[in-house]
Amino acid sequence: MSNKSWVIKTLLICFLFIAPIYSFNYFIDPLWFGGSSSEFNDVQLAFNERQQKANHIAFQPFEHDTVLLGSSRSTYINQHDFSGYDVYNFAVSNMSVQEYKSYVDLAKQERGKDMKAIIIGLDFFKSSVAQSKDKITLYSYMDTMKEPLYRYKKLLSFQVLEYSWGNFKASYKDGTLGLRDYDRNNVATVNKMDPDVAEKQTEGKIAKFKEEFYGDTYIYNENYKDILMEVKQANPNSEFIIYTTPISTELFKALVDSGRFPDYEKWLRDVVDVYGSVYNFMDINTVSNDLTNNYFDGHHFYPHVGTWIAHRISNVEDDTLPDDFGSYVTKENIDQYLEELKQQVKEL
Repeated sequence: MSNKSWVIKTLLICFLFIAPIYSFNYFIDPLWFGGSSSEFNDVQLAFNERQQKANHIAFQPFEHDTVLLGSSRSTYINQHDFSGYDVYNFAVSNMSVQEYKSYVDLAKQERGKDMKAIIIGLDFFKSSVAQSKDKITLYSYMDTMKEPLYRYKKLLSFQVLEYSWGNFKASYKDGTLGLRDYDRNNVATVNKMDPDVAEKQTEGKIAKFKEEFYGDTYIYNENYKDILMEVKQANPNSEFIIYTTPISTELFKALVDSGRFPDYEKWLRDVVDVYGSVYNFMDINTVSNDLTNNYFDGHHFYPHVGTWIAHRISNVEDDTLPDDFGSYVTKENIDQYLEELKQQVKEL
């Protein structure tokens, strides 16, 4: 066999080996580069939401005028449920307030201009020093995406192939992969949990929050307000819509029992000082009182609650939306609001 023939055969074997991997990864698209959508990839595992959503924005046409930022709680809000805003839900698991600015920067970069609006879902437990001190940003992901042949390397990855295979099987069987799956329109879904399982999950979460987030280790980050202000000042041409994420009454009671209500009050006042107003869903209300129907672990809500949040903050008429869900708190009414909430707290 001549050297030329050997080289040709070797290249052909390599091509026959890698072409199916590349094609399958491209077709299923678990990293959200922008491949086709079909019944074979309409279930997508959320294995690295930061990278997946950053890819989605960077490698596909990005024409949204609004971004929604927040933690895993906010991922369950359907971006298509808002009125008057073309929203991209950029919320990811365990997002820190330190990350907000970099997420907006990527969205502005790909849009080519400032955002019309920035919606932020704030979590109280993320106000502690432990949860907000580290300078976490999206910039490292943005740098990775600029690397030569980045997409091609990923599409030839065996690890990505594993995700593709899982997505394919779940899509083909109309099944699920994890606690949170996505469709091809960036909409997260979760299966309705058995009430007994949800109750046990909630008990576990309450114990965890008391120990890790609300306990003696909690120290309010005095720089929290400055971090929020930095995001606002970096985007002077954008409207800010701020809301707090709802938790179950059981978990709110754990906050109170842990002696964190004064910190909660300071947190709410700082948010209002920076942004002027906030839609506060994190109080005692009809939704928080109904654990079975609205939460699957006491602090992650079902998607229909996310729809109520979207409808409240974008003024959509909804007969199913409880009147007491989403109090609009401003500098003018915060004193009265907190006084009324304190009276409710005494009855817990």
